[in-house]
Amino acid sequence: MTKYRITPQDFAKLYRGYDANLAKVDCGRKCAPLNNGQPVCCTTDNAIPVVERAEFELLKSRTDLWFRYKPNDAAARKIVNDLPRSSCAVECKGAAFCERDNRTIACRSFPFFPYINKQGEFVGLTYYWVFEDRCWIISNMQVVERSFVEQMIATFERIFKLDENEFETMKDHSASMRRVFSRHKKFIPVIGRDGGYFKVMPHSDGSLKPCDADEFRKFGPYKSETAYIRAVKEAGGTLPPAPKRGYLAP
Repeated sequence: MTKYRITPQDFAKLYRGYDANLAKVDCGRKCAPLNNGQPVCCTTDNAIPVVERAEFELLKSRTDLWFRYKPNDAAARKIVNDLPRSSCAVECKGAAFCERDNRTIACRSFPFFPYINKQGEFVGLTYYWVFEDRCWIISNMQVVERSFVEQMIATFERIFKLDENEFETMKDHSASMRRVFSRHKKFIPVIGRDGGYFKVMPHSDGSLKPCDADEFRKFGPYKSETAYIRAVKEAGGTLPPAPKRGYLAP
């Protein structure tokens, strides 16, 4: 039997403590009209879920929703080939068949990852910047629920204790983000682990500077409601219904 640094049983416990809604808004309804009716994070054309093999073993024991991802182009093959042996790329049947309790850690977290500062401290959450032009939440970080932030932080704190390689991966990814954003003279938006919004300025010492969420940039079709409506029409999509009374408006 295969031995793991982090076990399927560990992932089962993590799943039970990580089920908060990302936002009161169904963000998949916002991006789907621009992505052939499917949420951006639910199609491997945009994002390929990567899991620990132990997590995949757990999922296979619970559901037939998930299967190994088969790359169909050179870029996807490179992603799969570059994965460490402890990880694998997977794919699900699609958003229409989603089983909330059987979402991967990657699914539950998207588009966010733990931001590790220059001192090696886990200070909050930031996003996978390659999705800036496609993910509605990245342009509307003010709607992220505090309960989601708290659960994601607690989950990754536990993962880091179980698998120090995962911490190193996130530390390296945070460092890459600082290099990329400094090159483009952009600040890094961070949702603080203890509350509040912050920015990491380019070419700085990496410290968190308090700010308001409305200082965070908006991207692509999500720069304004007018731009969004125009983009949906050009894509031949259908605008999502207006939120019901009492529902948090985007």
